[in-house]
Amino acid sequence: MSPETDSGPLTGLRVVEIAGRGPGPFAGMLLSDMGAEVLRVDRPNAPARPQAPDHRLELYNRGRRSVIVDLKHEQGAEIVLRLVEQADAIYEGYRPGVAERLGIGPEACLHRNPRVVYGRGTGWGQTGPLAHTAGHDINYIALAGALDPIGRAGGPPTIPLNLIGDYAGGGMMLAFGIVCAVLEARTSGHGQVVDAAMVDGASLLMTLFHGRRMMGTWNDERGTNYVDSGAPFYNAYETKDHRYIAIGAIEPKFQRALFDAIGVNLDGINVPVPAVDRTDWPELGRRLETVFATRTRDEWTALLADVDGCYSPVLGLGEVADHPHHKARNSFPLLGGIPQPAPAPRFGRTRPALRSGPPAPGEHTQQALSDWGFSPEELRRLQQARAIR
Repeated sequence: MSPETDSGPLTGLRVVEIAGRGPGPFAGMLLSDMGAEVLRVDRPNAPARPQAPDHRLELYNRGRRSVIVDLKHEQGAEIVLRLVEQADAIYEGYRPGVAERLGIGPEACLHRNPRVVYGRGTGWGQTGPLAHTAGHDINYIALAGALDPIGRAGGPPTIPLNLIGDYAGGGMMLAFGIVCAVLEARTSGHGQVVDAAMVDGASLLMTLFHGRRMMGTWNDERGTNYVDSGAPFYNAYETKDHRYIAIGAIEPKFQRALFDAIGVNLDGINVPVPAVDRTDWPELGRRLETVFATRTRDEWTALLADVDGCYSPVLGLGEVADHPHHKARNSFPLLGGIPQPAPAPRFGRTRPALRSGPPAPGEHTQQALSDWGFSPEELRRLQQARAIR
């Protein structure tokens, strides 16, 4: 067996990231975490983000270097195309047509490097009547059918942060598409465009539920199904201290273990509780609410520590890193004194590693461009012309 390394499985891959927000930086983080060299091209005078006045806390920008290139400058496009000559992939998150107007669209990049993969991360995709329309995560998941099923019975849809559209359906699919296309290019010798639309990715994430609906085992009414808060054995319950616990005891053996341990009254309840027959769900849910309200969250956690009943405390963001399981797996390592989620997934031999924190925009302009083949004289000239910063 080959020796272990901390290089990551994508070591040797070179990617140009045209800076954006949300899904794009997340895709860059995923690629960089896995060892790819991702060079982030920031724009000059980008507006400050009030959510993160300290660039070190833009955690999803970690692991890569930043250069500032003015893409509206007459030499801006040429700088990016020079980078593309040495890259395996480039990606951007503009609306359709913007990159072409800047001179760094797919045609220009593939002309300069026929093997390069060109990733395009957008909400609606490159084609279709909504392609040029503005939107955000909530709009994409609404149209994908991913928003409507989420929520409590009788209530409105619950907004699942911006995880489904921006990150799972967008940034993660973009990174996956880039890696797929790079692998294909190494065989064929030809690059291609990756059209990663958040509405497509969110729709793909709903594949299971389309199937269950056609089987007749999934109701269109939210909050009435087995994994949407309808089932009493798959739900979150408030505790005595107004915190919450989560149970996911779908299978009969887990239901038996959990219900025995918490001492819930099961008289008249069909146990194990079927996932399809919903007759006893409401009454069992009321009884579980009553039981879980008798102890604090941490008391339940101590009581159920050795019970194999699919139980977990609902942790706040500030508590997660201190949980014993995360500590044992070093799931929140420190980088620059800042705890943050570790790269995932994990690899047995080519282990991903956190290499550097989020850069300040333009922090590495001179050194990075030099490493990518620009001469000192070129850099001096471009700096004087204010094509780079």
